[in-house]
Amino acid sequence: MKVALVHDYLNQMGGAERVLMALHDIFPDAPIYTSIYDPQLVDPSFQKMDIRTSFMQKLPLVTKHHQPYLPFYPFAMESLDLRGYDLVLSSSSAFGKGVITRPETTHICYCHTPMRWCWNYDEYVEREHLGKLARRVLPLLITGLRVWDQSSSMRVDHFIANSPVVAERIQKYYRRDAVVIPPPVEAQRFTFDPETQVEEYFLIVSRLIPYKRLDIAIEACNKLQLPLVIVGSGRDLDRLKKMAGPTVRFMGRLSDEDVLYYYAHCRALLFPGEEDFGITPLEAQASGRPVIAYGAGGALASVVDGITGVFFQKQTVESLTVALASFDEHKYDPQVIRNHALEFDTPRFHRRILQFIEAKLDEEKPKELRTPSSDLV
Repeated sequence: MKVALVHDYLNQMGGAERVLMALHDIFPDAPIYTSIYDPQLVDPSFQKMDIRTSFMQKLPLVTKHHQPYLPFYPFAMESLDLRGYDLVLSSSSAFGKGVITRPETTHICYCHTPMRWCWNYDEYVEREHLGKLARRVLPLLITGLRVWDQSSSMRVDHFIANSPVVAERIQKYYRRDAVVIPPPVEAQRFTFDPETQVEEYFLIVSRLIPYKRLDIAIEACNKLQLPLVIVGSGRDLDRLKKMAGPTVRFMGRLSDEDVLYYYAHCRALLFPGEEDFGITPLEAQASGRPVIAYGAGGALASVVDGITGVFFQKQTVESLTVALASFDEHKYDPQVIRNHALEFDTPRFHRRILQFIEAKLDEEKPKELRTPSSDLV
């Protein structure tokens, strides 16, 4: 079987890119088709993979400033030549699912979310602080993209959602069913010792972009004078630094070894954004550390309230401040937290994905050639 992988763009490193790496582990010979690629901005392991880009790769400064090229992405994905493949597996939160395949090709989309900025446009504009010109032009563009997004969803044969909330969005916007398979966490990569000495800081590991709502965590920690360590980089850095008090430290991008240390020794991970799933809470839990998360979106699927962490119910500084002021890390058992994270370990993800693919391919065979369900991997 000839398999191709598709991804929206490879010029940033986050949870979606780690899912792509896990899919490549399952199909190591599969090329990865994407709109743009910058090897300096993603995990070094991508340099060993067969990455095939679209015409957008030649556009000036596109890998550093990809947002202004928004109108080009649908054309870029539709231009990718996927002839000759039996299975196309797309990893998409935007444009990747819109590739065009042959009638005989099976296209399975692992959907991180329908386009967030397209379907939640008002919230996007509010947080991005866009100028007047952008606010005038974007509504026309967004309307066209919504039409394209909805129509291109029909090119997908089968959807996988990364969380129940994303499955609901797929049903709402695309009128399609989706099976939920949570993203993988390489649990064995994370340091775990139930006797680890916890230090005084709270932790955030995130890209620094507006929808992550790091501003809420910074202001809450300012208010309570609590130490906060922020690991990550992004275009929101200057704005966040201006609001940060003396107890907030920005560490930038760190080595894996340093990130593992901060995970293992924090009081808790703060997760103030509403995510489609969010892998960082599970990475903290793989280290045996609890999570303080906004009680919405994907966090509801990865954090067990009162067992592996605690939810704050309103996405406000006041609500998070109350949760921080009453938080006691000694109430949580590191081993129980770690065991919960192991339920999302990478080998389980591989097995679930393979079972889903095999079942769908088997359904497409003539009835007399189908494999009995008990014989599936």
